[in-house]
Order: sequence, then C-alpha cells, then structure tokens
Amino acid sequence: MSGHGPALRLDGRTYAITGSSRGIGAAVAEDLAARGADVVLNGRDAEALERQVADLAGRSAGRITGVPGPAYETAVAEDMLAAASAGDARVAGLITCAGVAEPPGSSILTVSPEEFSGLMDAHLGTAFAPCRVFAPHLVEHGGGAIVTTSSFAWTGDYGGTGYPAGKGAVTSLTMAIAAELAEHGVRANVVCPGARTRLSSGDQYEEQIRELGRRGMLDELSVHGALDPGGPEYVAPLYTYLVSELADGITGGVFAGSGGFVGRFPTPESQILAYRDFHDSPPWTPEELDGFIR
Repeated sequence: MSGHGPALRLDGRTYAITGSSRGIGAAVAEDLAARGADVVLNGRDAEALERQVADLAGRSAGRITGVPGPAYETAVAEDMLAAASAGDARVAGLITCAGVAEPPGSSILTVSPEEFSGLMDAHLGTAFAPCRVFAPHLVEHGGGAIVTTSSFAWTGDYGGTGYPAGKGAVTSLTMAIAAELAEHGVRANVVCPGARTRLSSGDQYEEQIRELGRRGMLDELSVHGALDPGGPEYVAPLYTYLVSELADGITGGVFAGSGGFVGRFPTPESQILAYRDFHDSPPWTPEELDGFIR
C-alpha cells in the first residue's frame, strides 16, 4: 500500500472475499477495510479466520465479519452473501482468492483423478459457486464488480495439472461473465498475482521453481521473480482498484501484479493461417496444413 495513505475511500460499500483468512485475500481485505469498506472474510480454517476477523475488526471502522467453510460449497457462498447484504448493506463487489498449491512434483504422469478433482474444486469451484450466488444479486441491485484470482500458471509454463487447468478455467469463466453481465452494469476482471505467501515459499516450492528452470520451462527472469516475490500488500491495491469506481468501464481484463510490477495479458485472438472457400474446395490435406502451420 502507498506510503501516502489510502486516498481512495470506499465507505458504505461491502465486499466479500473468499480465501481471506491469510495471504493475498487477507491483504486485500485489509486494504479495503483501511479505505472504510465493510468486509466479509472467508476461509476453510475456522480458527485462522476468527483470528483475522478479530485483528482486522480491531483496526477498522467498518463492519468486519467472517464466514468459515470451503467457498466451492454453494451454502458457504450463500452465507457470505447473506452476511454481506445484512441490513440492506450495499454489496459492491466479490473477490475470489481461495486456492491451494498443487502437490509437489504432480504432473499428468502421476496425478490421480481424485487429486485433480480436488484441485478443480479448490480453484474453479471456489470461483464458480460465489460468482453464481453473487451475480444475480449484483444484477438485481444495479451493478457491481467481480475480481477473480488466476495465476501466471494458466499459460501452462509452470507445468502441473489441476492448478493450471483450474486457473485457466477461472480466467475463461471470468471473461465469459464479463461479456454476459456487461449489459447489467456488472464488471468482471482477473488478477494473476505474484506474492510471498505460505503457498509460494519454503524449500519444496523453491526447489520446484529451480527444477522448472533447469528443465527450460521457465526463463531466468521468471525463476527469479517466482523465488523473490513481493509481499501480498503489493498486489492488494490492484484488486481494490478493480472493484472501485476508478475502474469503471474496465471489464474482461486479465491483469498481472507482483511487487512493483503490473501487467496485462492481451485478449486472445485467432490468427488466420490460410483460407479457401469450402464450397468449391476439398478439405486441407495434412501436407498442406504442415505447409502453413509449421
């Protein structure tokens, strides 16, 4: 957060944040609360969530509440909406930060169906269920903002299985939500954060990153960035910006942030490699395809 203090004020607005008992989600909650917002926190570890709620409530003027449980369960998402909208509060946005690390060394050669399913729940499920619950409420009340958390891993560069698959699905789902809800005044964007948290530290994590570098899957700059990320407080303001009125008109974006770096992934577009009218031409042969695909 800026050393000049939180100039942006969010008084009278309520935001719900999944995965906010620690890590990036907790930093986002702190940034929003410091700007006067009411915040609903969530986490699977009930004790950690209770500690975070108590700590933040002791330092904030706004209403700070917590809803424990896995955010991929619809009942938990419904409880979050009920807490956010209590007393006819203005629900201004939803932020999804829940997630887990992929098991060390997991690959398509070793992952079990059960592990893969669990990773999809932890990433795609924890974005889908809250979005499915909050989106109708935001539409009904005239608008709002959704920010989901993906990862640099959605490009596939980091290998793995359920983690990149889940994050890629979150990215695509959010872009689809942005397109569907634009006419209702609801914006949706993605953040791919890099930050030092319990998921991105420790001997196992560091060895995994170095091994990806040795295998040529990550370049030297990516290895360095992954091994020395800034704290979560450096990426939290990007989430705050995207759910605030400052970001009016910005939707369907996939942003990246880590330490002092802020970036944006270009919108995917298909590239025409060749064309001929199928009405009077035969299908391409494999040899012809090889001629312009390679």
